[in-house]
Amino acid sequence: MTKPLHTEIPLNPHVAGLPPYNAGMSIAAAQKHSGRQDIAALASNENPDGCSPDVAAALANLNPSRYSDPACTVLRAVLSHKLGVPAERIVAGNGSEEMIAAVCRAVLRPGALAATVCPGFGLHEIEALANGAKVEKVAMRTDLNFDIPAIVAMLERAPVIFFLSSPSNPVGPALDRESLERILAAVTPQTLLVLDEAYFEFTDADMPDGLAALSATDLSWVVLRTFSKAYGLAGLRVGYAVMSDARLARAVTAAKTPFNVNAAAQVAAVAALADEAWMRSSVAALKRERARVSEAVAAMGLSAARSQTNFLFIDVGWDSRAALNHFLSKGIIVKPWKEEGYETFIRVTIGTPSENDRFLDALRALAKREG
Repeated sequence: MTKPLHTEIPLNPHVAGLPPYNAGMSIAAAQKHSGRQDIAALASNENPDGCSPDVAAALANLNPSRYSDPACTVLRAVLSHKLGVPAERIVAGNGSEEMIAAVCRAVLRPGALAATVCPGFGLHEIEALANGAKVEKVAMRTDLNFDIPAIVAMLERAPVIFFLSSPSNPVGPALDRESLERILAAVTPQTLLVLDEAYFEFTDADMPDGLAALSATDLSWVVLRTFSKAYGLAGLRVGYAVMSDARLARAVTAAKTPFNVNAAAQVAAVAALADEAWMRSSVAALKRERARVSEAVAAMGLSAARSQTNFLFIDVGWDSRAALNHFLSKGIIVKPWKEEGYETFIRVTIGTPSENDRFLDALRALAKREG
């Protein structure tokens, strides 16, 4: 008897054609690819210092048999005190990535216009597309700074959501006060401005606080922040979104999954917030290394954006995937950029001083090969 042909069920067309997320290579994959064990993982912008010792101490008392608090009550209360924002306007997530997905689910309808910048964080586009929106992008300027007139022009079209990361991921610069004010003045009542401040802690003292600036307006907005970068909790996945109003926060809460932030992540985030001195010390050291590495890259005659993050976006003059293979041969993971027009760029995390020296040596070798 002939076996009947398998019938494929139809897929959600908004999801079936999504572009892949450009995730960094794991250490295990790099070891297998390169044959080396001494891997410098400089692709995913993790904190090379790890996290506060207080986090490990707090986790030692965790009972993993109990469900986490679905409301993240303690964490939201601590964030409320720190930020001066009512807890009812704060939503915690499984990384700020989950908050991007929940915001899109809460606000977007099929056919709606969502906008962002290019190059940009892939999930700003992917999550909007997954909800049936059409996405348009505003390119960064050729000098790798924000194109403020082009952003203003896009905002005048009143997209339903405008995603803007400042500091920019993957490029690095942050909006100065004047640029931020011009953008806020252009936002219409029909647009939800989502300001992604995942790298806020790495900005220089003269850079504006986006949350404070938005709080002084009557706009609809979301500010995204995370514990993955400066606080060193990337593996535990915890971030949060601050909303302009409680109604929006309730909608985003309804759009996320229950028990979304696990118990370990909640305990770790609260402990990390209690040891801000550790975070500030780590960030200060990383910023010094950022300056040193930036100067060395410039001395090679290579183009890199001025960074307000813990990474650099560098035009290496090679196809980024070929450059990745070069760095892997030296035991170094970088992230090759793949967006159209930026295929010769890599993004590299600021690591420990010795890791950064290894990267610079490998970059010099690549530059000599080019010449």
